[in-house]
Amino acid sequence: MILAQAMAKLRSCASNPEEIAAQGARLYTNSQADIRDWLWTFHEPKERVLSVSSTPTRVRDFPGRLWLLDDVTEEWRAQQARLRAEEALRLEQEKTERLLLNMLPQSVAKLLKQEARTIAEGYADATILFADIVDFTQLAERVSPEELIYLLNEIFSAFDQLTEKHGLEKIKTIGDAYMVAGGLPERTSDHAEAIAEMALDMREFIEDFNRRRDVSLRLRTGINTGPVVAGVIGTKKFHYDLWGDTVNTASRMESHGLPGHIHVTQATYERLHGKYAFTERGRIPIKGKGEMNTWLLEGRKN
Repeated sequence: MILAQAMAKLRSCASNPEEIAAQGARLYTNSQADIRDWLWTFHEPKERVLSVSSTPTRVRDFPGRLWLLDDVTEEWRAQQARLRAEEALRLEQEKTERLLLNMLPQSVAKLLKQEARTIAEGYADATILFADIVDFTQLAERVSPEELIYLLNEIFSAFDQLTEKHGLEKIKTIGDAYMVAGGLPERTSDHAEAIAEMALDMREFIEDFNRRRDVSLRLRTGINTGPVVAGVIGTKKFHYDLWGDTVNTASRMESHGLPGHIHVTQATYERLHGKYAFTERGRIPIKGKGEMNTWLLEGRKN
């Protein structure tokens, strides 16, 4: 109020804009300040109106004259509205980004945002793992739906962490089955070893899970190595998936495998036998493939 009275007195006494500017400038210590509770209306010199308002405004001290900006109330409100809109847009973009990264690999999501085209790429060498939880259907009959989902989420969340640990790419879950790949979308040379470590860690986790939960679940795991095609399908719910004989054979290794064991093809065995211990299963009939020589991955070599 003191400042308002001082400015009103100044207006009534001063004879020209230069004098007003010189004397008014002494009332301010900053070249730019926020004045709350007062909105000053100070037009070109002939107008002698000083009005006050209860909304914030900006005051600027220009060399040679003092301007108390008019119409700042609407300008300030518009600016605040723009800032709120920009912040809301930024938060929505971040949310969309997180959702997209939950569905797609980061490099694929980035490509999809940049180019509106079909995304497909061939990989000459990759390793695929399928794992199915044996006896899960029987467990589902003994527990409530809520508890069933809780247990499944605990298992798959642990598998997700192992995927991150070994630098692999989770492809999808199908019911109580889990699919993961190595060597894509970023090409690596150690994808077979990374998948082997993943499979052993998954088996170890299930054994610990059984002890903690007093259940008797087992994993049946299948692995194969070879060329695949990867791409994004769908227009509403994007999905990154894999195709090719390598994928089909990895699935067959799982379905023709043994509970509690890691069943691998000859191609995967040849990549790993120097570092890991195997038991030869021999030639067995595989649906759609005929007889194949397969192996059981037992563990790491000492």
